[in-house]
Amino acid sequence: MERCACVERELDKVLQKFLCYGQHCERGLEELLVYVSQLREELSAAALQQTPLSATLSLVMSQCCKKIKDTVQNLASDHKDIHSSISRVGKAIDRNFDADLCGIVPAMVWESQEKQILVLAIIEHLYQQGMLGVAEELCQVFCPQESTMNVDVDFKKPFLELNSILEALHKQDLEPALSWAIFHRQQLAELNSSLEFRLHRLHFIRLLAGGPGKELEALSYARHFQPFAHLHQQEIQVMMGSLVYLRLGLKNSPYRHLLDDSHWTEICETFTRDACALLGLSVESPLSVSFAAGCVALPVLMNIKAVIEQRQCTGVWSHKDELPIEIELGMKCWYHSVFACPILRQQTTDSNPPIKLICGHVISRDALNKLINGGKLKCPYCPMEQNPADGKRLIF
Repeated sequence: MERCACVERELDKVLQKFLCYGQHCERGLEELLVYVSQLREELSAAALQQTPLSATLSLVMSQCCKKIKDTVQNLASDHKDIHSSISRVGKAIDRNFDADLCGIVPAMVWESQEKQILVLAIIEHLYQQGMLGVAEELCQVFCPQESTMNVDVDFKKPFLELNSILEALHKQDLEPALSWAIFHRQQLAELNSSLEFRLHRLHFIRLLAGGPGKELEALSYARHFQPFAHLHQQEIQVMMGSLVYLRLGLKNSPYRHLLDDSHWTEICETFTRDACALLGLSVESPLSVSFAAGCVALPVLMNIKAVIEQRQCTGVWSHKDELPIEIELGMKCWYHSVFACPILRQQTTDSNPPIKLICGHVISRDALNKLINGGKLKCPYCPMEQNPADGKRLIF
């Protein structure tokens, strides 16, 4: 991230120079325009009087021409200075980032099957971000009808529905989201979701924002809160208490926080989270998660690659399914439990699962096979001897 910060600092300098240059250019041209307009009025007045051009007016004209020329030269000089700043951004990028990133991983990673997974991840990300046109175009290029990687309508449908509802929420239209929440009320209740209440609450707040003329409509709409009274009693009391200040204006009352625009951002996040959970989708697309993990892992892998090349031990990293070292990605990237064998110090897989011994210690199957001696197995952590067949596979 430090490398990104270095490039960002250079970029901020360029943007600041652009801003200052724009302001300076606009101010200088406005002053010049005013000066030329005044001179034009004086020349027009002299022409109407049919008097010859005075020496003073001739001097003013020559000074005006010189001022125009100097202003243009100064602006051109400042513009050249910005070009040099832009070139420094390019140099910062070249200095802080490795151009040959493809050499960090083996070429076999990009075999046909893995490439198909990547393309599907990109398409799913585009659908999830609402870039439907780009996703459809990509489907036509990489997923023709005769291809095994075809994207069917069932794959697109949940993304299309979610994006249409989110687009309506961004326009502060609650109707599509409310209809969706009411239709999925039972499933949302099983998830302990408060989405439907939040939507009704936001609609009630919109009625409050309408002023005293919406008081009766707000009171009538408050009946929607009855099913949620046992879970959200305090919030309902706050909303009903705000009606006292409706005639005086909520903006100048203790309830002015109800009119905060942040409620719309929160409802979009709540809807996205709960709808994705209900439909079995991840809130963050697999592509964005993989990209974030790659940003953390890439600098470490670049250093490992340099060490491997320097020591000429290319055989150390030859498998596409594992990395040469363990990379800590943080709690945000923890999705399931993993087990690393304490004997072989390798992460277990489906072909090499964790095995629980009678004594309670756990090792991998490969380690178990290597520790068998004469049909017996002695636990590497305690002296208990046991039959290897008595070990039980663990599933995390």
